[in-house]
Amino acid sequence: MASAPSSCSTGGTGGTGGGGLHLPDTTRELVKILVAGPFGVGKTTLIDSVSEIRPLHTEEHLSELSVAVDDLAGVRDKTTTTVAIDFGRISLEAGIVLYLFGTPGQERFRSLWADISHGALGALVLIDSRRIDDSFDVLGLVEESGLPYAVALNTFPDARTYTEEQLRRSLDLEPGTSMVVCDARDTNSSIDALLALVQQLTAGHAATAAAVGPAAATGSGTGPLPETW
Repeated sequence: MASAPSSCSTGGTGGTGGGGLHLPDTTRELVKILVAGPFGVGKTTLIDSVSEIRPLHTEEHLSELSVAVDDLAGVRDKTTTTVAIDFGRISLEAGIVLYLFGTPGQERFRSLWADISHGALGALVLIDSRRIDDSFDVLGLVEESGLPYAVALNTFPDARTYTEEQLRRSLDLEPGTSMVVCDARDTNSSIDALLALVQQLTAGHAATAAAVGPAAATGSGTGPLPETW
């Protein structure tokens, strides 16, 4: 999915918070979420489509020097790449505000992972059904970090159609891992993908609270998710 350079990004068109710079008065929970996935899968595009503030991008144009290290198979039209993070924000219902951190997809930027993932409560992992194998390394990183995650199949015009069972088997997903189909260019579709992750996190938090007893369930947290920081 092609991504616009930061100098061309308009931002502020997606989300449910009306495009305001300041947090809504109804804010109850601030949640850090990673938007992860392999190179060229549409992470920047998804953040652009939902962010209620002007997104922050750290993108550079691909050059001849990157040909030897960046595999462009399946993404020949891509001209830019994220070299640090993408950042956006979206306000959801029930006072939940998601801070979205897009992660670089190439192996050479893996050293940034620990810093970017610090404090995150979960990850939305985008995949491209034309390049399933490219998703394995990112899924491995997310699982090694212990982050709960949901999978979003970003649709491309020339992609083959697979059943959910086929995709789950290919990606070796746990039964409780949410998987949705989305179009990263479409605001509503991208929000639905993020909501699937939030619902999974909420269910996991509720199950943990129930397991450790009523005292923990009525602790310092005021909403369905614990505070990020």
